Amino acid sequence: MHVVRLWLHDFRSYPQVELELEPGPTAFIGANGQGKTNLVEAVDYVSRLDSHRVSSDAPLVRAGADQAVVRLEVRRIDRTALLEVEITPGRANRARINKSPLSRTRDIVGVLRTVMFSPDDLALVKGDPSDRRRFLDTLLTMRTPRLAGVRSDYDRVLRQRNTLLKSARTRRDVDMSTLDIWDDKLATLGGELVAQRLQLLEDLGPHLGKAYLEVAAEAAPDRRDVRASYVPSVQLDGTSTEAVRDALLAGIADRRRDELERGVSLVGPHRDEALLEIGTLPAKGYASHGESWSLALALKLASFALLREDDDDPVLILDDVFAELDQGRREQLATLVADAEQVLVTAAVADDVPKALLGRRFRVHDGQVLHDRA
Repeated sequence: MHVVRLWLHDFRSYPQVELELEPGPTAFIGANGQGKTNLVEAVDYVSRLDSHRVSSDAPLVRAGADQAVVRLEVRRIDRTALLEVEITPGRANRARINKSPLSRTRDIVGVLRTVMFSPDDLALVKGDPSDRRRFLDTLLTMRTPRLAGVRSDYDRVLRQRNTLLKSARTRRDVDMSTLDIWDDKLATLGGELVAQRLQLLEDLGPHLGKAYLEVAAEAAPDRRDVRASYVPSVQLDGTSTEAVRDALLAGIADRRRDELERGVSLVGPHRDEALLEIGTLPAKGYASHGESWSLALALKLASFALLREDDDDPVLILDDVFAELDQGRREQLATLVADAEQVLVTAAVADDVPKALLGRRFRVHDGQVLHDRA
């Protein structure tokens, strides 16, 4: 699958832009702050209804505008589809496929699949557990779009359960039987989410090991083995949805007093961790800067390989990453992704991008996107 055409209206810095794209590599070249990342961010946003740069939608709408629109024409083999998302801060976003409105905006997730790698992905190794949970859940929804609904429902239940726990700290008239209902809902949705994360890490493991060896070929022999393992908030006796659900219910019952005292849910997938290790040590706190970069890149390359194994190629987006890599790693990365159906690259200067990925080139300056025929 690849993007054929991109339209933006009041998205980020662009009042209006329309671009024709092609399979293979496309490079957007421009100095920082000129709007090149905004273009690839828009493509990624339609894929998963989330930005790799901000946690809310408001910054995606151009200053002074009420709404932003992103429209993509995508092609898979000999079929095309028109995907459109309207982003309206303070109101529900809307989505269309082939001009037909979707009853649920999230149903557009996964129609176009992307894998984005950017400097912010260093947080996958050095950041908080929430960064790694977000990575897992994003990849899950790319593989199985219906899990976007499970994630959304779980977050809603978690918020409502936390509200009830906070109320129970200060009020004596709270109906505690209501808490039992939310316990069951949280465990049911959480059981499915955790079971899916466990399966995902099992499927990702071989790809991760292979990708790390490819991007960190110079690593010492005792630093070439990488692993990603799941650390749940409860003791698991099995990995099925039902087994995880039962374990969550037992954990909730065991922590009930603590939760009531603190007014917050202490058990569930929102408290879990994906532990990354290089050699025999955790990557966080022990990996060098170069090792951390290599592992973050390997996670994204493994994601790409897994999605490709499931179906056709996702669109690969490399956002301003080459300036962070030495020449050897640049060329190595270019070699690894050269056969992808479509690669979108951003860089401040063309010299940072390996020739194999320059492909079709656009110059981005002061909100203008011009085809560079050099």
